[in-house]
Amino acid sequence: MRKPLLEAIFLFLVFDTYKYRCGGFVGRWSLMEDYVVLSKKMVDILGLKHEPVAVTLIKRGQAPPVGYSESKSNIRHCQSIMRARKGESLWIPAAKHACPAGASALGMIPTPEKVASGEFHCNLGLYDKPETSKKMIDARPTLEQGSVIGTAVSALSRASLSPDVVIVTGTPEQVYWILPAATTFTEGGRVTVDMATAQATCVDETIIPYLTGNVNISLGCFGCRKATDIAPEEMLVGIPGGKLESIVAALEKMAAGPIPKSRVK
Repeated sequence: MRKPLLEAIFLFLVFDTYKYRCGGFVGRWSLMEDYVVLSKKMVDILGLKHEPVAVTLIKRGQAPPVGYSESKSNIRHCQSIMRARKGESLWIPAAKHACPAGASALGMIPTPEKVASGEFHCNLGLYDKPETSKKMIDARPTLEQGSVIGTAVSALSRASLSPDVVIVTGTPEQVYWILPAATTFTEGGRVTVDMATAQATCVDETIIPYLTGNVNISLGCFGCRKATDIAPEEMLVGIPGGKLESIVAALEKMAAGPIPKSRVK
C-alpha cells in the first residue's frame, strides 16, 4: 500500500476518534455555524438592536453545559436573557435563579407558599388582593417540579446547544413580522396570544413556546421591566427552537416584498 494512502487512513482514524472523544465536536461546530447564519439573517431583516437569545433547559440527569460561564451571583431568568442578548453565554443552575416565581414555573424548585397564595405578586401592587393574584398563578403553565436543573442562555450566534426556545426583544414593528412568519404566511388563519401581566420572560416567552410549540409574544412585565435594561419601547417574542429555520425562511421571502414596502413612509 502506498505511503500517502496509509497516511490518509491514519489521519482519518485519528480525526474520527477525536470527534468521538469530543462528544460530537464537529456536529456542535456545524450547529454553531448554522446559528450564526440564522441570527444574522434575523438581525438584518428585522433591524434588531440585539441578537436573539438561545435558551436551553438543562434537564434532570444532564450534565452542566460546556462553554457557558456559571453565573457568579444569583440572577433572574429575565436578567440572564438581557445579558445574553449582549453576548454573554451563561449557565444558571437552579440554586442561582433569584426569582422564586420564575424558578418554580421553570420546574426547578417547589412553588413557595407566598407565590402560590398570591401574596407575592399582590405585595408588588400588581393585583388588588391575593385572591386575584392567585388566579394568575393557578392559571400559569409550569414545568414538572424537579425536571429542570438549570438554564443555559447565550446569544444565538454563540449557542453550542440546541435551543429549546429562542427569545427576541424588539419594537412592536420588528416583533410583528415574526408572527406571520411563524403561522399565517404558510397556514393562514388568525394568531392567538397567551400572556399575563406577570412572568413575561419565564412563562410567556420560555414555557409557553416550549410546551405548545407555538410562537408567543409578551409586552413585558413588572419584574423584567424593573430588573433589566429592556427599553420602554421593546417587547418580547418566544420562538420554539424547532421552528426557527422555517420562520427565518419565511422572513427571507417577506424581506423581498412586504417588510421593506411597509417601512417606506
